[in-house]
Amino acid sequence: MISVVCPIYNEEKYIAKCIDSILEQDFPHDDMEVLFVDGMSSDRTREIVLEYTEKYKFIRLLDNPHRTSPYAMNIGIENATGDTIFRMDAHAQYPNNYLSELYQKFQALPNAENVGGVCETLPCNDTNEAYAIAEVLSNSFGMGNSYFRTGVSEIRKVDTVPFGCFHKSLFKRIGLYDTDLDRNQDDELNGRIIRNGGSIYIIPSIKIKYFARDKMGKVRKMFYQYGLYKPLVNKKLGAPATLRQFVPVLFLLGIVLGAVACYFWPTFRWIYLALACLYMLICFSIGIRNAVKHKRPSLAILIPYALFNTHISYGWGYLRGIFKILFKQPFNVKSNR
Repeated sequence: MISVVCPIYNEEKYIAKCIDSILEQDFPHDDMEVLFVDGMSSDRTREIVLEYTEKYKFIRLLDNPHRTSPYAMNIGIENATGDTIFRMDAHAQYPNNYLSELYQKFQALPNAENVGGVCETLPCNDTNEAYAIAEVLSNSFGMGNSYFRTGVSEIRKVDTVPFGCFHKSLFKRIGLYDTDLDRNQDDELNGRIIRNGGSIYIIPSIKIKYFARDKMGKVRKMFYQYGLYKPLVNKKLGAPATLRQFVPVLFLLGIVLGAVACYFWPTFRWIYLALACLYMLICFSIGIRNAVKHKRPSLAILIPYALFNTHISYGWGYLRGIFKILFKQPFNVKSNR
């Protein structure tokens, strides 16, 4: 028996397609249960899920009064009857061999404690802004060496995967999701897995269609929160999980401190200008290449804009996170999306 746990909150635009992709799985329905854990949605999400629960007895709807994802996962895990937990997301659609393939690899790979696939990030609508956001979230210059976003050619160990699967017994050994973390709770859990001797694998043949946010303002908020909670994750783990997390904050500090250096040391201006031009050249080259690829000229401007926004938002959030830890301020961002 496997248990699929899916945190949801105001997902009426995506939830039906997500459920349909689960129903189309080639994994036997008699050997699975699907738990949707709802953060008390105010749209039609609950109504849509309940329509499916009436048709399919293995689908259940659970309440999450705390609203955030780590609480949702913990509620799902505690109510799960399966010995293998699959974490899924309503913003995604899954290939019909997703459960069966991951389950097979999970059992076969040595010391596996979390196994997941690759995200194929797609625009959530046909606007140029949505296309720009989707391209940035799957670009190595935008996301660094985040393999589940940029892709890999072979099965390999990684530091994190999206929507993976776990032995239920894992949570008895190392604990549940950390509810202090409204964001980055997966990173913290994966860090604990590795620290306790487990391995995390990415399976390139499993491609998940993930629908990115539709507005740049939502992306700024999301990456700000990712940056904000990262220092808290590092504090809990006792060490940084990856080096790529430092790039955006160093980029932001470079902009600010470089401008100050230019004021006091005029000769530094040429170095500062050269680095700024190099950054813009890379951004615009990515923008122009995608503008031609998608036949959308505005991407030549929108993609550099989106790249800059994600880098700055994450960097600023990271600095705020460090400040909160140093001055013992609460991390009180409460947002599922």
